[in-house]
Amino acid sequence: MSNSSFSGTTLSAIFFYPIKSCGALSLSCAEISPLGLALDRHWMLVDRQGQFLTQRTHPAMACITPAFEGDALVLRAPGMPALQLAAAGQDGATLAVKVWDSRVEALDQGEQAREWFSAYLQDDARLVRFNPAVKRACSTRWTGEHRATTQFSDGYPLLVIGQASLDDLNARLAAKGAPALPMDRFRPNLVIAGWEAYEEDFIDTVRLGSEDRPVQLKLVKPCARCPIPGIDQRSGQRDPQWPNEPMDTLATYRANARVNGGLTFGQNAIVIGGEGGVIEVGQACEWELNF
Repeated sequence: MSNSSFSGTTLSAIFFYPIKSCGALSLSCAEISPLGLALDRHWMLVDRQGQFLTQRTHPAMACITPAFEGDALVLRAPGMPALQLAAAGQDGATLAVKVWDSRVEALDQGEQAREWFSAYLQDDARLVRFNPAVKRACSTRWTGEHRATTQFSDGYPLLVIGQASLDDLNARLAAKGAPALPMDRFRPNLVIAGWEAYEEDFIDTVRLGSEDRPVQLKLVKPCARCPIPGIDQRSGQRDPQWPNEPMDTLATYRANARVNGGLTFGQNAIVIGGEGGVIEVGQACEWELNF
C-alpha cells in the first residue's frame, strides 16, 4: 500500500562529485540520466593495484576541489598548482580497476594527473575515467525488477537525504555538547526539505521536474555509513575533541538490520523514469510512501 503527498516538500540542494571522494559541486539545476547526474563519480583515484582510493584512507582527498572552466576540469588542492584536464575526459589506455566487488575497465588519464595526485597525497595515485562502453550494474537484490547502472559511486546512481534528518542528528549532537555538522559530511546528491526526520526510510518513489517531463526516482537501499562523515570536508581533518562523531551518536539509534546492523543515514536511489528531464532547486517534490 502506498500513500502520496506533495505539499510543502521541495528539492533544496543538488550536489555532484566529479571525482569519487573528492570535493563537491553545487548545482541549481541538472539533467537526469539513467546514471543519475552525468558526471557524478565519473573519475576516480586508484592505487598501483587498481584498487579505488577514498577519504577512508586518504582524508586529504576532501580538499581536492573541482571546477568546470570552459572545456576544462580544473582541480585545486592546498599547496598545489592547479591541474587542468579535458572535461570530456581523455581516452587513455584501459586499466582494470576495482570498486568494492565490481571489476571494470577504466580509462587511464595519464602521467601528468598521476604525478599531481601522487605528489599531493604522498602516495601513488592514478586518475581514471569511467569508460562509457562499460555497464556497471547495481545490485538487483535491492533494485528488484528495475535494472540500473552506475559509474564509480559505491553502488547506486544517487543518494537522497531529507534535511530534517540532519536537523534531528544535529539536535542530538547539541544535547551532548558536540558541534553541528553540515550536510556535506554525508555527501548526498539530492537534499529534500519538507519530509519529517528519516521519512526517506519509508519512501518508495520520488517525482521531480516539469509536468511534461517528470523525473521519477526509486529509493532502493538504506545507505550504511562509513567513518567519512567524521571528516571536515574543508580541512580534511577530524575534530580532535569529537573524533568519533557522528558515528557514536548514530550508533545509539540508527543501526539497521536490513544492512547487517550498519548505521544508516540517507537512501540510495535509481532512476526509473524521465531520463533527460531537468530538476531544479526549489521545485516541488512528489513522493509515495511504501508500506
